Amino acid sequence: MLLMRTQTFYKYQGTGNDFVMLDNRLSDFDTNNSSLIAHLCNRRFGVGADGLILLESDPIYDFKMVYFNSDGEQSSMCGNGGRCIVAFANFLGIINSETQFLAIDGPHLAVYKDEHVELKMQDVSNIFSKDDYFILDTGSPHYVCLKTNLDLLDMTSEGALVRYSEPFESSGINVNFAKKINFDTFAVRTYERGVEAETLSCGTGSTAVAIAMFHSGQLTSKVVNIKTQGGDLVVRFDPLSSSYSNVWLCGAVKQVFKGTLEW
Repeated sequence: MLLMRTQTFYKYQGTGNDFVMLDNRLSDFDTNNSSLIAHLCNRRFGVGADGLILLESDPIYDFKMVYFNSDGEQSSMCGNGGRCIVAFANFLGIINSETQFLAIDGPHLAVYKDEHVELKMQDVSNIFSKDDYFILDTGSPHYVCLKTNLDLLDMTSEGALVRYSEPFESSGINVNFAKKINFDTFAVRTYERGVEAETLSCGTGSTAVAIAMFHSGQLTSKVVNIKTQGGDLVVRFDPLSSSYSNVWLCGAVKQVFKGTLEW
C-alpha cells in the first residue's frame, strides 16, 4: 500500500516575491528532492512560488533559513525571502520583534513589526563597472543597468540575453534594469536566475541597484526608495572608503494562505 505524506505549508509574499514556507525544525522534509521542490513551486501543477524556504533549527541562532529557487536547486541569499521567513518565525512564536538568524551567506539581524520587516544584509564590496553596467554581490550576484524604456522591455528575452551571455553563463547572474524617477527613487525590474523569468520583486536585486546607483553618482542619498512591479522597498546603507556597511532592506510582508501538501 502506498503511504501518502502530508505536511502543512504557508504561502508568504514580500512585494510580490512569493514563497512556499515550511517549518522543517524536525528535519522531515527531503531537501535532496529537487523535483518535488520544483513541483511545489510550479504555478500550474503545484502551489506556485518563486521559491521554497525551509525554517530549520540552529544551535546558535534563532533559526536557519534554507532557500531553493523554483527550479528546485538550493540557491544563494534571497532578500525578500529573508524578510518573509522573519515574519514566519514570528508567526510560529520563535521570535518576537527582533531576531538573528543564519542564512547561506552568514548571520542576519532583522526587526519585525506589523507585517513590516527590516533585514540587515551583508556588507558589499568589489563593485565592478564596465561600459554602462555594474556587477556586484549583495548575497547573490547581480547585473545592474539603467534603461530609459524600462516599462517597454521584454524582460524574458532581455534578461535571458544577459543571464546566459558568455561572462555569466557558467553560474548565471540576476539581471536588474533600473530607471531613475527622482533624486532618491528608482524603478526596478529583475530577471532572476533559477526562476528564469521576471519576478515582481527581488530584494538582493533592489539592494544591488541602490548601491550601484550611489556608487556611480546617480544619487547622494543613503536611503533609497525602490519601486518594483510588486510594491515599494527601502534600502539604506553607510558608504565606507571601499565598501558599504550597515545595509538594510525594508518593506512589507504578508502571509497569503495556509494549506496541506501531499506527496
